[in-house]
Amino acid sequence: MLLSEMAVKELIQIEDGKRFGLLADTELLFEPTSGKIIGFLVLKEQGNRPFKTKSTQKNVYIAWEDIILIGEDRILFTKTSHLHSDQTI
Repeated sequence: MLLSEMAVKELIQIEDGKRFGLLADTELLFEPTSGKIIGFLVLKEQGNRPFKTKSTQKNVYIAWEDIILIGEDRILFTKTSHLHSDQTI
């Protein structure tokens, strides 16, 4: 399956049925030397807050190992990890 075919699939966490949008709205994380996919980073949208200097929003990381099913329309995964906007993997 091509990554472009996966891009239109919806991300759903199976524990509570929470939807995380489309895979196309995430950032792909991969190992640069091998090309192996590590996971996906779901970026939280920043609201229009002109007086807020530091973001307290957390990004959500979905590890490739946590994906349990890639279906026709959806990608199901078990858990997420929260990352602060300044934290790296």
